[in-house]
Amino acid sequence: MKLLDAEPGLLAPAAPQGEWTRRRKIAAGVVALWLLTSVYIVAADQQAVVTRFGAVVEPRVMPGIHLSLPWPLDRVTKLKVRQLQRLVIGGSLPDTVTGRLQPLISQFLTGDQNIIHMRVVVQYSVGIPADYLFRSEDVGKLITSAVDAELARRIAARSVDAVLTTEKAAIQEEVRAAAQKVINDYRAGVLLASVNIESASPPPEAADAFRDVASARADSARIVNEAQGYANDVIPKARGQAQQMLESSMAYKEKKINEAIGDAARFTQVAAEYAKASDVNGRRIYMETMEEILPRIRKLIVDKNGNLDLTIIRKGSPPPGEKK
Repeated sequence: MKLLDAEPGLLAPAAPQGEWTRRRKIAAGVVALWLLTSVYIVAADQQAVVTRFGAVVEPRVMPGIHLSLPWPLDRVTKLKVRQLQRLVIGGSLPDTVTGRLQPLISQFLTGDQNIIHMRVVVQYSVGIPADYLFRSEDVGKLITSAVDAELARRIAARSVDAVLTTEKAAIQEEVRAAAQKVINDYRAGVLLASVNIESASPPPEAADAFRDVASARADSARIVNEAQGYANDVIPKARGQAQQMLESSMAYKEKKINEAIGDAARFTQVAAEYAKASDVNGRRIYMETMEEILPRIRKLIVDKNGNLDLTIIRKGSPPPGEKK
């Protein structure tokens, strides 16, 4: 026990050495953690921007594992460049569901001095990360202003009927291209994916009149289509009948010409044969003709002396078809 009482004086200097070792380990861990902040990972759908004391040193860092100076010397900001973001011009989705409109931002004036309510959805993504982060204080307001201005300009150059019916697709593409040029001039670092006119309608006060006009236009188009269909049905039939008549007349013409040619050829042949023995052939033709004619008529035969042969006179009326 006395030895133990004497030993504390000898063990007292060991305590500061253990404390120093523990502090060194803590310091080493802190330094290691601090150095680990220089390693960062950019995901496949991301790009990063590295700033050093507020100045951009790497404006576009592609996906992968990268090194930078430890925090807070370097700061890394990661952005999802493939993600589409959405803006609504002319009211928000809750306004559409509840039927509320915001006239100041949803009304546009057409070229024929008509007012229409429009709701446009803009989809965009990050194009240049550094410009997106530091060139504009509010990217959403910049995009909204650019699209709204170009939309108003395109609508003001068209009639209300064109905007509501046939020109929507053209307006959307023209607005997207023009607004993208404005955004590029401001170096906002944004790519416009689409500008879609979700709804375009007249003011409630004129909605009935617009519906009547649309109905009349639909009736007009239907009547024109029916007339066109009737014309498409009748005209081919008339053309077919005309062609049939023309072909029939041509066939009749060819038939008569061939018959005439045949009769002429036959007559020429008969005339040639008749010329070889005109007396014999003439008598034969006369006899054949008489054989064909005499049976059909009543006959009184008188001989060369003027005597009438009464025995051959038929009694009664002549048979049908016979002549005196």
